[in-house]
Order: sequence, then C-alpha cells, then structure tokens
Amino acid sequence: MIRSVRNVLDALLRSNASQLDDESLRTLMCEAEAVVNSRPLTVDSLNDPDSLSPITPSHILTLKSKIVLSPPGVFSSADKYCRARWRRVQHLANEFWSRWRKEYLSCLQQRQKWSKSRNDVAKGDIVIVKDDNAARSQWELARDRVSAVNHSADGRVRTVKLTLATRDLDKKGKRINPQRFLDRPVQKLVVLMSGDQH
Repeated sequence: MIRSVRNVLDALLRSNASQLDDESLRTLMCEAEAVVNSRPLTVDSLNDPDSLSPITPSHILTLKSKIVLSPPGVFSSADKYCRARWRRVQHLANEFWSRWRKEYLSCLQQRQKWSKSRNDVAKGDIVIVKDDNAARSQWELARDRVSAVNHSADGRVRTVKLTLATRDLDKKGKRINPQRFLDRPVQKLVVLMSGDQH
C-alpha cells in the first residue's frame, strides 16, 4: 500500500512539483490521504440490504460515517497552469485517484490467467466495480453480491447482473431509494469474496 502511494505521488510530483507551493502540496497530500482512506475494509454485511456502507479507514480515523465528497466540476490538464491554485490541486488529486485506483485494484486481483484455469464469477460473489468515470473516493460495491450470470457460447461467464450498494439510508438504516441493478462485463469487476465463503 505504501509503495503504491509513493510510486503514484513520485510520478505526479516529478512532472508537477514546480507548480506547487507549500500550501498546495499540503492540500494535495491531504487529498491523497482521503483517497487512500476511502477504500472499503469490510464486506461482511453487504448481503444485508439494510446494512450500512462498509467500514473504511476514514470511518475509524474520523469516527464519522459521512464521506467527504470531492468538489463538483471537471478538472482538465489545462488546470495545471491555471492561476487558481485550488483548481491545480484538484486536477492533481483526480490524477492521483485515477492512477492509484488502477494500481490498487490490480493488486487485489490474482493474475492466474496463463498459469491455470480460474473459476468464473459466480452468483453470490462480492465485487468492486471498476468505473473509469467514478467520482474521487467513490467505490462502487455490489450489494446482495452478483445477482445473475450470463454464459457465452463457450460456457464461460462473460457478463453479470449486479445489485449495487447504496448510501441512501435514513437514520434508522432503511433504504430510501429502490435498489439499482447493473449489467457489467467480468473484466470490469474485481472479486473481493467468493459466494461460497459465506
């Protein structure tokens, strides 16, 4: 974990350090800390539709259940040269989120494709959804696990139907909005826990 964060920060700061003053660098480090501490630690209660969102390091450190959302807006690479320092930092924080999330998710997957056959994604598996357009520090977890699998002509699972986790709960922990379903290809999923472990 520390090595992945250092590698991404090193790459970002090599090319952008000259545009950051002391305060901007401190803000970028805090944003990077928020990203790393937003990752889910537990998946035990995801099969309960009325359960709260998974525990993250941020919950433990701040003792707050509400996630701090990233500022609204689109931050492009042109913002690196903007006079508004906060736009520069937000663009770099988004770059950190994008690069670190890819590295972190690839560490969760076992690369056994060429050495031995691996099991297909099955109904009941708990997965993280890889979403390139996800907002910073937002991890899309499948609740109720994988709802259904779709087999291709060769008998392998290529797409699955997911029930997505929701943070829209009232004070009693009951769901406010109806459940959301999503069809995704298996290469856009990272299996956290297989269904037969529960």
